[in-house]
Formats: sequence, structure tokens, C-alpha cells
Amino acid sequence: MLRCFLKSKLHRVVVTQAELDYMGSITIDRDMMDLAGMLPNEKVLVADINTGNRFETYILEGQRGSGTICINGAAAKLCNPGDRVIILQFAWLDIDKEQIPSPVVVVADDSNLNCRELK
Repeated sequence: MLRCFLKSKLHRVVVTQAELDYMGSITIDRDMMDLAGMLPNEKVLVADINTGNRFETYILEGQRGSGTICINGAAAKLCNPGDRVIILQFAWLDIDKEQIPSPVVVVADDSNLNCRELK
């Protein structure tokens, strides 16, 4: 049986931009993506800590070392620059054949430039 589990998350990262006039998605600094094991075009759930809004979207790769967390398209009405968000990535696992891994949790400073994995 396939079941859905948290695979990784970017925890309390800061939204740097919100671009309403865009086709949709979330742009994430590639360094942060790599730390969390996230890939371009992958579906994620975004939870805004400031507003309580939650939405699903897909990832666009942002410039390495930029600290970019940009909410694009209609979701830009749900988040504002300066808001803290949690970006959650899930994986479907066959619990009869696969071990359930511990999720990767990545945190960043207020600029999103100094990121590290919590152990």
C-alpha cells in the first residue's frame, strides 16, 4: 500500500518576493532546494506562518546563493514579502517494501543565505 509521508521541508524561510503577474509557482534558491532534496517542477505545499494560508504549487529553480523565495501567480495574493513560510515536500512510499525515512528539515537565517539541515 502506498502512503504519503513528509520527505523534507524548508522551515520558516522568509518570502523575498511576491509576483502576481506570473503563470504560477514558487521560485526557490537552488542551494536551499539541494539541501532539502527538492527538484524543479516538484509539487510542494506552502504554509504561510503569518497569514495561516496554505496552498499547493510547483517549484521553479532560483539562482544559487540568492536567498530567493518568490511566490508567483495567484498565490502571490496569499503571501507577502517578509512573511515566514514552511515549504513541505512529500513522498509516496510502499510501506511494505520501503523503510520510512526521517524527514530532512532545513532552516535559514533572516536573509535565507545561511541555511543548514537540522539533525
